[in-house]
Amino acid sequence: MKVIASSLRKGNVVEVDDKLYVIVTAENIHPGKGTPVTQLDMRRISDGVKVSERYRTTEQVERAFVEDREHTYLYNDSEGFHFMNPENYDQVAVPGEILGDQAAYLQEGMAVMLSTYNGNAVAAELPQRVTLEITDTEPTMKGQTASSSYKPAMLSNGIRTMVPPHVAAGTRIVVMTADGSYVERAKD
Repeated sequence: MKVIASSLRKGNVVEVDDKLYVIVTAENIHPGKGTPVTQLDMRRISDGVKVSERYRTTEQVERAFVEDREHTYLYNDSEGFHFMNPENYDQVAVPGEILGDQAAYLQEGMAVMLSTYNGNAVAAELPQRVTLEITDTEPTMKGQTASSSYKPAMLSNGIRTMVPPHVAAGTRIVVMTADGSYVERAKD
């Protein structure tokens, strides 16, 4: 099915020169002068090679038909990350390179949108936000303003992020899975 390049998003699967690619990043660029373009960073599904392409925003690109279905994360081992389809209880093993940096945010029982093509997982979309606990952070200094100063903190999944000065170790916070940025304190 042909779609215009500007409608493509991260996780979509496209067919270029009879090869399937999953989109890693998609950015629409509108220069002051000239034609707007869509910059696509893609990973070839067959061998994992990364490719960068530019299309005019109105150019047609062949989008492959993939099945998007919600799966529940179970565990990971040497085979990869294991997910279960909650409808028929089928299990799918997903290689680590498909998840990339997002694998650190996986939590047992998390609902993840898996895209499959001919029975093989080609892309995974995690929830936008995840709640994690801070394991280590610097102590708050008296007189430090809360306006724009942030301090480094280590999360329970081993990722470093920047948090406001009032947040201490042991606090549960909500972070964005896309870049690990602090959103708010957890409400639980």
